Amino acid sequence: MSLNLYHLAGLLAPGSDRSLGRVAGDLASAGVPVFPCVPGQKRPLTARGFHDASTDLAQIERWWARWPEANLGLPTGAVSGVVVVDVDVREDVDGRESMRRAFDAGRVGMPVFTVVSPSGGRHGYYPATPGVVQRSWQAARAGVDFRGDGGYIVIPPSHTAVGSYRLATVRQGASAGIDSDALRDFLDPRPALKPRAADRGMAQSEPGVVVSRLAAWVAGLGEGERNRGLFWAACRAAEYDITPAAAVDVLGAAATEAGLGPREIAATVRSAYRTAHPTTSTAPKPTEPAAASPVRVPVGAGWGLA
Repeated sequence: MSLNLYHLAGLLAPGSDRSLGRVAGDLASAGVPVFPCVPGQKRPLTARGFHDASTDLAQIERWWARWPEANLGLPTGAVSGVVVVDVDVREDVDGRESMRRAFDAGRVGMPVFTVVSPSGGRHGYYPATPGVVQRSWQAARAGVDFRGDGGYIVIPPSHTAVGSYRLATVRQGASAGIDSDALRDFLDPRPALKPRAADRGMAQSEPGVVVSRLAAWVAGLGEGERNRGLFWAACRAAEYDITPAAAVDVLGAAATEAGLGPREIAATVRSAYRTAHPTTSTAPKPTEPAAASPVRVPVGAGWGLA
């Protein structure tokens, strides 16, 4: 799908009628698929979550007539033509510094527009790259997530108990796209995985195959079984000597699709690795800072992070 992100930014900008149902209808009329999330939360209300996203005005009206305070969810990736870099800012990690390093290294350009999340983080919106699969991922240690194929984002004027999502910056002449794989490899370089000889129920499968199967299973978990299922899958990943960072990356994207939040995912994976390897620390190892480019790109100019 081809979507003009400047037009999308205009639809998300503050206005006189910012009722959630009205904005949902305006987005659907513009060909932007949306779906309802629990009022004040990020969890989908429909059975299939972002897979239920629609541009059918009659469906949109039914949803918001039933749940007038439902938050707005937007599926990311090829289905909408939008991909999003989610920069987290909290006590234990500051994704802004990670993004500054990525800018300095030329691994990412300016987003078309940004949205401030209730927690104080930023969502940078980029056009999806036509014909390229851009899968969602998490770089938990860097404080940056990528929402692409297999993911979704909550959009303005949605809100939580601590605040609202709101449009922050719009930048003309912004990036034409984003190489999400290159950004992930820069923010969270992953070592090659070594296969185990031991058969733990998956017949000497390569770790990459094992974690992919586990991720597919986690993505299909329903409410009430997601945490326990992610814990079990992370324990199996640990038994195959899959690194904690790789488990958070791959299983985390799947768990996000199932409806879990990033903090919950990281805590569950850490707990699983402590259980599987009681004497092995899952604390991230320090990484060397990237070499700065001669000219520093002012992140604040496009992201509002300065």
